[in-house]
Amino acid sequence: MVNFKRYVNKSGKLLVKDKIQCLQMNMGYACNLKCSHCHVEAGPDRQEKMSLAVIEDCLRFVEDAGVKMIDITGGAPEMNPHLRDLIRGLKQLSSVESILLRSNLAILDQAEYADLPNFFMENNVEIISSMPCYLENNVDFQRGKGVYNRNIKVLQKLNRLGYGSKGLKLHLVYNPGGNFLPGPQHELETAYKESLGERFGITFNSLYTITNAPIGRFRTDLEKQGLLDGYMKLLADNFNPANLAKVMCRNLVSVDWQGKVYDCDFNHVLKLPIEARDNYIGNIKAKDLVGMPIKLGNHCFTCAAGAGSSCQGSLDNKAV
Repeated sequence: MVNFKRYVNKSGKLLVKDKIQCLQMNMGYACNLKCSHCHVEAGPDRQEKMSLAVIEDCLRFVEDAGVKMIDITGGAPEMNPHLRDLIRGLKQLSSVESILLRSNLAILDQAEYADLPNFFMENNVEIISSMPCYLENNVDFQRGKGVYNRNIKVLQKLNRLGYGSKGLKLHLVYNPGGNFLPGPQHELETAYKESLGERFGITFNSLYTITNAPIGRFRTDLEKQGLLDGYMKLLADNFNPANLAKVMCRNLVSVDWQGKVYDCDFNHVLKLPIEARDNYIGNIKAKDLVGMPIKLGNHCFTCAAGAGSSCQGSLDNKAV
């Protein structure tokens, strides 16, 4: 069995926390979709949602640490009833330069959430949209029948509001439909822009390619098909030590819906919290995390393989 820690040791590099630049907040596992690759196994049947009390502690952490970027995810973060409170609170903090929200798009086609795009526009929220392919069959296979057409409708609405232009940032996310690594990010971005632009008049800023982590539903599917060992070998065979200086866990911490703190959202799913005496967001000082070893496991091959992978896409062009 491959061993990520052994690969890191051979590289001669250390994986420790740098200054915290980004707080990733998982608002809960409730979601309108039940995607086949979802690492948090979100869905309509999940009830876990971050409380207002935890959100307020997150805001205090951001203010105290001078965090620049907030990355809001889920599940579908739109389903958390306190999302607007969070965004309004973040807008009051001087250190916050960007607020990212990860949306599956389809939820914004539902009546009860249809006003959110305008709210995001008014608060200059950067939208990162799941769009695992520019072809209908591939999207519906991963995310459910009819999702592709709903996504197209929402993307066109976002464009009309100025997203993808006029300073409002809109990014799409590609993840492979199976047990293989993403293709070159710049090539896929060109293909997406050409296809969606020519067929639907859709524009967006960037495409992020993200490698599937062998956890959650994706891992379950690999195990059922007898493909897990092969996929882990693929990741290990493509291990690139140059990515270790760029991985997102160096300057990011992830907080789950209960307020527990992790090095990344994958560690959160695997219940691998940071090694602090008290790992609750309200009781942690960001300065105390600097130099702390990052919790590692074999799932970490996901981010270090090939061109590298992070929540903001390939690590190829990321500065150290």
